Amino acid sequence: MTPAPRSVAIAATDGMLHFELAIAFEVFGSVPDAVPGPWYDVAVCGTRAVRAGHFMIEPDHGLDRLAQAETVIVPAVVDVDQAPPDDLVEAVLAAHRAGARVASLCTGAFVLAAAGLLDGRRATTHWAHAQDLATRYPRVTVDPSVLYVDEGTVLTSAGKAAAMDLSLHMVRRDHGSAIANVVARRLVVPPHRPGGQAQYVATPVPARDGHALADLLPWIVQRLDQPLTVEDLARQANMSSRHLARNFNAVTGTTPLQWLLTQRIGRARELLESTDDGIDTVASAAGMGTAATLRRHFQRAVGVAPDAYRRTFRAARSA
Repeated sequence: MTPAPRSVAIAATDGMLHFELAIAFEVFGSVPDAVPGPWYDVAVCGTRAVRAGHFMIEPDHGLDRLAQAETVIVPAVVDVDQAPPDDLVEAVLAAHRAGARVASLCTGAFVLAAAGLLDGRRATTHWAHAQDLATRYPRVTVDPSVLYVDEGTVLTSAGKAAAMDLSLHMVRRDHGSAIANVVARRLVVPPHRPGGQAQYVATPVPARDGHALADLLPWIVQRLDQPLTVEDLARQANMSSRHLARNFNAVTGTTPLQWLLTQRIGRARELLESTDDGIDTVASAAGMGTAATLRRHFQRAVGVAPDAYRRTFRAARSA
């Protein structure tokens, strides 16, 4: 294993969120037990005392220190509609040009994108802002389904707790799995979470009333355990199948069968979280028929198997 990059610079500017900043400082700034070699030297860098949420943070160094670091971490920004500060963007770009590994946490990806570091690369951010990132920076391949993306010298994470996932991944890359597990155990978090953001994104029925499917959608949700075809839905809505498809696309942005599958996955998620029912029972109640069918569709949609999904949420609830 090559020597771990020791110097870590955490950028701090007004409007950054304290949660992600605190995660980075906790993971890289606290030396775990049983580390055989040197740990990270962490510096918080900014131009002045900055407000992060309800807290004031006094940086140790100026932003020019980023260019001297081996790893630069950009925490989340609260207002993605506002262009990131020019001095921060320039400092992050200078650090990358100097050879630093640059990582963003949550919406910190907007800073990396503004610096051009994500052009031609795959990246992620909080699912609620993924489309905005993709629209504003079309040269970036935005993946809203994953917890983090490692592109070598440029890394991005999804929202909030995914900042922990990426931070532990970087520790694992630098020091190996055993040390990353020690850090995770100290923080009482899993060293690696399977799946991606999709398992935490709700898919509710459209909230607005008065659309052409206002009566049909609740009718479907009440019958998810039953076999339903497009013809069944069209008959209930008193529409032709083609007219039904057009209305589904207008109201939900997808096809009748895809929307139905999404609702079935949602029902399965609820049952996995709230009951001890076996996978076969959950599959039947969600209209999937068999456990094999449920596993196939659930893995594809959520990014993790039903059994692992249940364990993850049970562990979170117990904690």
